Amino acid sequence: MAAIPVYPWRLAPEGLATRRQLREKGLRPGGQDVAAQLERPRRRRGPLVAYLYSIELAKPVRPMTPAKWASLAKANAARRRCPECGRDAGYVIPPSLGTCVTCAYPEEQRAA
Repeated sequence: MAAIPVYPWRLAPEGLATRRQLREKGLRPGGQDVAAQLERPRRRRGPLVAYLYSIELAKPVRPMTPAKWASLAKANAARRRCPECGRDAGYVIPPSLGTCVTCAYPEEQRAA
């Protein structure tokens, strides 16, 4: 396995992009290997690393199908439903609470 080239932060050559930059252009890596990496030095810790992919080998992002949209809507609805009382909380229930605020702090709700 050959070593991949490493470039300093903000000095990558043209034709290479990170996953996020590819996504902004409507592309995805499409199974290609990492072409290079960027390193940004930090104090007291190891460098930040960003992997780069070839823009020429990137493929277009797959479009969302109606089934994928339906699945995503169902998953988001499940994140809003309180397991304690079964109501739609109107917001994504925090994992730290595990239930809606009303069920997590019932004594505060009665006082209000």
